Amino acid sequence: MLKAITIQDLAVVRQLDVELERGLTVITGETGAGKSILIEALALALGDKADAAMVRAGAERATVSATFDPDAPALRALLEEHGLPLEDECILRRTIAADGRSRAFCNGTPVPLALLKEIGDQLVDIHGQHAHQSLLRRAVQRTLLDEYGKLGGLAARVRAAWQTWQDAHRERAELLAGIGDIANRADFLRFQLDELETLGIARDELAELDQEHRRLAHASRLLGGCTEIAERIFDGERSLFRQIANARTRLRELAALDAALNPLGELFEQAVINLEEAERELDHYRDGLELDPMRLEKVEARLQALHDAARKHHCEPEALPEVFERLNAELAALGSREARVLELEAALAEADAEYRRLATELSAGRATSAQAMGKAISRRMRELGMPHGRFEVGLSAAVDELPTPHGRDEVDFLVTANPDQPARPLRKVASGGELSRISLAIQVETAGISGVPVLVYDEVDSGIGGRTADVVGSHLRALATQRQVLCITHLAQVAAAGHQHLTVGKFVTKGVTGAIVRRVEAEDRVEEIARMLGGERMTERALAHAREMLSG
Repeated sequence: MLKAITIQDLAVVRQLDVELERGLTVITGETGAGKSILIEALALALGDKADAAMVRAGAERATVSATFDPDAPALRALLEEHGLPLEDECILRRTIAADGRSRAFCNGTPVPLALLKEIGDQLVDIHGQHAHQSLLRRAVQRTLLDEYGKLGGLAARVRAAWQTWQDAHRERAELLAGIGDIANRADFLRFQLDELETLGIARDELAELDQEHRRLAHASRLLGGCTEIAERIFDGERSLFRQIANARTRLRELAALDAALNPLGELFEQAVINLEEAERELDHYRDGLELDPMRLEKVEARLQALHDAARKHHCEPEALPEVFERLNAELAALGSREARVLELEAALAEADAEYRRLATELSAGRATSAQAMGKAISRRMRELGMPHGRFEVGLSAAVDELPTPHGRDEVDFLVTANPDQPARPLRKVASGGELSRISLAIQVETAGISGVPVLVYDEVDSGIGGRTADVVGSHLRALATQRQVLCITHLAQVAAAGHQHLTVGKFVTKGVTGAIVRRVEAEDRVEEIARMLGGERMTERALAHAREMLSG
């Protein structure tokens, strides 16, 4: 979530602090009021290109910062990967000097601009007249298609098959090139094997140890529970066993009067026999239970040793026997480079066949998903005021015949807004308004699947009105239940859909132009909506209409 934007000495802004909330935030203002300054500042904080002309006249530098909640796992992993501090907030800051030089910071730490952009990609998508859009990247399009068609599991299997192929291919190349230091590798393998052999883990030992540990750790509870069961079922004249036995005897007597009761008597007879057997087994189990702290300590020590070894070998404890076998097999294979190369060639052929089988299955799934996704997003485009809009997911075979981690398909989102025009790649759509609405259609259709936490729409309502504006507003509000959405708008219908409403205006003080952003609520918001409906002239009819829109 984007919590705040701070701007200092950027364009006409001397100082501006804007706090934001979850849901849909709409930004309005008269033409030329500077609404896009907020978006430009956010884009700069996310790593967009800077220019010296952006610095306010007379200032030494411009500074923009954006404060986020770092609640996305992918973001936290990225920060940790680059050694950046993990804090309660993620603050991205950018300074642009009057000479055009700029610096980037994340949580106060200087970072390269490329890393700032990478972090920004995890946080915000700006749709409209700016180019900071993940939807234009083919990798993101491919991931969206896979997730839309619930192909994530199959795609992961393709990546695993590629990794198997890649590992065998790399090892074979190293052997053929003489890169691998076989002697050192053999010594290291012997050391690892000696450790595992000393550990001496049996194949089923871990499960048995876990079971024994649970039994020893809960021996008191198990003994008490079994004793309670024995007392309730078997002990005393009023026990359940005694009552069933008496019923059996009574049924024998009654069966002498009516043979129809014989089957029921047999059932009670069997019940008594089963309970007698249960009593013997319960007594046997209780006799075998013992409170043995020393044994518990030994079991826990053994489990700790197995888990330590597993961490060292980056595997689950139960996989240690397989690790031992794999290391042993590798050591044996090192004895003959030529033999190992032959093995790897066979493994490569097998891995390649498995990869191609899975990749073919994934391609078929993508083809089916592409048709469904194309129809669904085309329908959304028509709802958003593009009556002839058509969305297609283009699939083509990868140029490189070698296996790739993502399969054999290149994915390209294709769109057209005109019935006589062919669909073209989304990244080549020229109209900012069309691109914004197409992006909105995609985001709404895939809102529950994946995506960055903050979406920004700059003039998403360009060229629309009437019922379509109502649809855009409702779609944006629905999208805001999944993500935080910011939208610059000229339409009252869209502005009325917001959870938070900000207005931007310009002012002149002592000949110096500035900008101000304020939050409008209650009657102030009614008047702003009315202004958007009726222009400069504020009529009672416009005010009434505005109240009706906000109450609906």
